[in-house]
Formats: sequence, structure tokens, C-alpha cells
Amino acid sequence: MVADTGDGSRSITLTNYPITGPVISGPLQTPFVCQTTDFTLPNGSKLPAALDANCSINPVVQYLYLPTGGTALRPLPSTSALPGDVANTTTSTGQTVPFVVRVETRTVDRGIYQSAVLHNPVSEPAPTPATPPKGWNRRLIAVQGFGCTGGWYVQGAAQGNLAIADFDFSLLNVKRLGEGYATHANTLHHASNNCNAVLASEAAMMSKEQFIKTHGVPVYTVSAGCSGGSYGSAQPADRIPGLYDGVLIACTFPDPLSIAFSGSDGHLLTHYFALNPTLFTDAQKVAVSGYKGLQAFIDAANQAARTDPITGRADIPGYNPGVFNAAVPASARYNPTSNPRGARPTVYDAAKNIYGVDKASGFALRPFDNVGVQYGLAALNSGAITKTQFLDLNERVGGYDQDANYVAGRSVGDPGAMKRAQESGLQIGGNGGLASIPVFDVSGIYNDDTAYHYQWFHFALRDRMAQWNGNADNHVMWRGNPVPAETAWSTFIAWVEAYKADAGNRSQREKVIASKPQMATDGCWASLTQFINERQTLSSQPNSQCNTRFPSWTFPRQVAGGPVAANIIKCSLKPVTASDYNVTFTAAELTRLDAIFPTGVCDWSQRGNLTGVVPNASFGPAPENLVFDVTKS
Repeated sequence: MVADTGDGSRSITLTNYPITGPVISGPLQTPFVCQTTDFTLPNGSKLPAALDANCSINPVVQYLYLPTGGTALRPLPSTSALPGDVANTTTSTGQTVPFVVRVETRTVDRGIYQSAVLHNPVSEPAPTPATPPKGWNRRLIAVQGFGCTGGWYVQGAAQGNLAIADFDFSLLNVKRLGEGYATHANTLHHASNNCNAVLASEAAMMSKEQFIKTHGVPVYTVSAGCSGGSYGSAQPADRIPGLYDGVLIACTFPDPLSIAFSGSDGHLLTHYFALNPTLFTDAQKVAVSGYKGLQAFIDAANQAARTDPITGRADIPGYNPGVFNAAVPASARYNPTSNPRGARPTVYDAAKNIYGVDKASGFALRPFDNVGVQYGLAALNSGAITKTQFLDLNERVGGYDQDANYVAGRSVGDPGAMKRAQESGLQIGGNGGLASIPVFDVSGIYNDDTAYHYQWFHFALRDRMAQWNGNADNHVMWRGNPVPAETAWSTFIAWVEAYKADAGNRSQREKVIASKPQMATDGCWASLTQFINERQTLSSQPNSQCNTRFPSWTFPRQVAGGPVAANIIKCSLKPVTASDYNVTFTAAELTRLDAIFPTGVCDWSQRGNLTGVVPNASFGPAPENLVFDVTKS
């Protein structure tokens, strides 16, 4: 906090929060299972048992080396003398050093933190900010994880290392370490351990601070990841401007909430279709869903399971709700009958410090809302479904209660939960830190057929950025199957280096946009060597070279008239109007529509309750930028 002392000078008050946290994420999550004894260190040993209830351990430092001609790191036999077969490496800043890597493991924010960097323990002093490792190029990479389902109530027994489509998103990335980059990670960056972006951003902030205390301030910090690692990069970057100076994301989702919301819409539809198996053909179901095909629709709909706390609930094939990490004891798990106050395995309850808590039940308040949503509207207007089908679907599609049981009425989201979802960045805005850094978005995998890694998510993130910032000129999208990973990395890093070297007086956003290298432009890869320079658009039609090769489909709420950005949680409402439809409803049918939508239908021309992220928002205990304190609600 900065304060005026009254004599013209200013003072700064610093609060030294414990390394166990919390700082900005609200009360510590409970239960929280320590997993240090399950965590494998680089030499194959395990961490010792935690020293306290906050899962703390004493720091452990181990060394690895790359043998000459080798491709994998090995444990260093001794820190007194280097082995005869140790390779040398030349870093991006021109330093030639032995390929010896220091790996530090400790606990930060109750997660397991690790950093890795070239360091020769034989000839160099222990790293400090005053004596950083000779081989460090002063650049830092934050390594993110993947997943979400089951990401609650655990410390995590592994980092989120992931290699996919020639991209290596891992702490011990031999190529990056050999170039002199330092890497760092925290098990709470790994969404399979922690699917709460506020807590993840706190862990990222505290982990970066720990790295700086040990090694010094980097020239820049970038974050990289795929799938859950895409929002593991983008959400903290948007929430905390300056945390990351650029993000390279693949298999992109804007946030876990986008998956949950589109899944919840889809799951209502699959439930309706299951109850009425002869009313719609498969082609009509697909038309209502927006997806490419029936399996893509079902896979996306089944992601509603991450909002369902009832373990083992029977539903359509592939639906798997109530998932816990195996480390969470059965006695701690929610059961509506035998343990109604147990820990609830949902993306909402894992972040109840942000959404707020229903005082009667203890459940997290829920933001999902489908009041006024006209499912299948575009399918009706295109002639894919009939008036009768449209009316019956919207009359009987229903909603959910707080336990994700189907109910006849539409779901009404809690206003506070909806607002805080945006203020916190649990629904990414794009108006925070993402507005002023390079966002390099690659397909990683091209798949609109199954498994819910669909291209519309990439465009949703871009559209959110453009809505808040006037354009998304700091967002570059490459599509391909695959994209050449090293070309993507080198282009991204050249972009970061260029804008960081700009000492002019322009705003950071202006510098970022002006500093794009020649290859930092939209396009797709017809092969690993053929790049098509072309603005990327979302379309299932062969209306461009890239869309011919990599067509995109959408999702239920877009078919209902909503934006591709998928960021209007609760729509503004307007009266039912006959002229909005390409079909002619009879007077009786219009009366029925009014009964189905007594408060009106969605007016997607309005911004609804859109607020955007509050940069550096706190949910306690830090009082700066405090937007909500669940303990006082």
C-alpha cells in the first residue's frame, strides 16, 4: 500500500505473507491432502513426509547432467567433480557451459515448487540474485499443466509435464534448458491438481517470487502450455498484469468455465434427446448442438460432469461425475445422504471462495444460467428443425439444481457468483494483462470430431480480447495438424525479445503490436514446411484456404444466438417477437412461446452482465483490490 505521510513524502507498507499462503485466494482450501511422499524427485527418490498441516518440506536440491551424445538428463554422481562424459552447451546469450542442471524442490503456497536451470556446482557459488548461474540466459519459462476434472483438495503428486504434437511443455525440457532458459513449476499450476485459476495465479505469483529470491530478476517471464496449460497460462496473465510477458498456448480453452458452461447446455440437450429418442434425427440433434457430429456433441456435453458432485450418477455413456483424486479419503467426500457436508468435487466448489457459499447448504453458489436461451434457434431459422420440435425442446429442456439434478425449470445463476466469476478471471476477460502481451495461439492438435478440444474455443479467446481492447492485434493464431513446434517457439520468443527491447515511450500494448516479427501473423500450416499466410476465421465452410483444411464448428449457445466469445453468462431479455424468426408462428404458437419464456428471450445484441476481470483482484486476506471476502459474506 502507498500512503501520503503528510509532509510531501510517501511511504509503502509491505505485508510479508507466509510462504504457505494465502495472499489473494481467500481462506485455505479444506480438505487439502499432502502428497509429498508420492512426489518423485529427478533422481528417482521421493520427498519426505510433510512437516506440518500445510504440507511443508525443507528444500531439496539435486543435480542432473546431459552426457555427450545423449538426449536425456541423468543424476549427477557428485557435486565435487563433473563426470568425464558431461556435454557442453552454448546458450542463447553465447555462454558455453557444462550441461549440468540444478533442480530445486520446495513447497510454496502449499504446492510443490520446482525450478531448473544450468548451474555448475563444482566451479560456481550457490545461486543468489547477486551471483546468478553463469549459464542462465536471464529468461524464465513458467511450465503449466493440463486437465481439470479431479483438480481439487490435493497438493499434487506430480508437475503437469506434457509433450504433445512436438511441443514439450515440461520442467526438464532439454532443448530449452540447454539454451539457458530457467524453468519453474508448481503442482498448483497443474489443473489436474488445482482447477481454480485464482489459487493457481497466487501459486504462480509466489513461485515466481521464490525463483527471483534465489536467482534474480529475469529479463522476461513467459508461460507455455496446452489444454489446461493454455488457461493455466492465460488466466494468471490476465488476472495479474506483469506476471507473464508473453504466453504460448496450444489446444486452447479460454478457461475451465467455458468448458463447463457449454457442457451444461449440451448435457441438458442430451438428456432431453434421451427422454425423447424419436423426436429428432441424429442430424437434427447435431444441428441444435452446433458441433461437427454426434460424438463431438456427446463428448462436449459430458464435460458437464465437472459441475456434478454425485459420484457414479448414471447418465449417457461417457458421463463421469463426482471425480476425486484417489488421495482424497472417502470419509471427506460429499454424499448427499451420508456426508452432506463433505467436500464437493466440482469446478464451482473448488473455487467457492470466489463464487460465494449458500449458507443453508454450504455449497458454492452457481453462475450457470439458461433463462431466455432459445436452444436450436439457428437450426429453426435454417430449416434444420421444425417449429414443433423447437417449441417442445425449449418447453421441456429444463435446468439444474445445486446438486446438478435435472429440474423442469430453467437454471437461474446467482448474480454475485456471475459477477465474481468475471471479476476474478475465472471467466477470462482479456481486458487485463492479456491486453498488453504477445498471445501466440497454436492448434497443437486439430480435432473437431471428438474429445472436446474444439477450435471455437481458440476464437472465443480472441473475440473476448477484441471486445475489450478494440482489436486482438496482439493475438496470433496458427492452425495445423501439427504446427511446427520449434518454428512456433522461435517466432514467439523473437516477438517477446523485440518488444522487451523497445525503449520508446509508447504503451506496452503499442510496443507489442508494433514489434511482431514477419512470421508472427495469422496462418495455417498445410504441411510442416508450407505456411499459408491468411487471417484465421471460424467457419465450417470452405471459404478460405485454411478453413478448407481446418474447418471449425460451434456450440449450443451460439446456435441459440449467442456470441462466439461465449462470455455472456446471463443474457439481457426482450419480449418474444415474431419478426425474429424465419418461420411464421401461429397466434397459438406465439402464445406458447410467451409461456415458455415468461420473462422474455435472450437479446444477444446487449452485453448482458459482462464486466471483465479486475486486475490484481484479491479475495483475501490481502486488502488491496479486495473484491470479495467469503468469510464476511
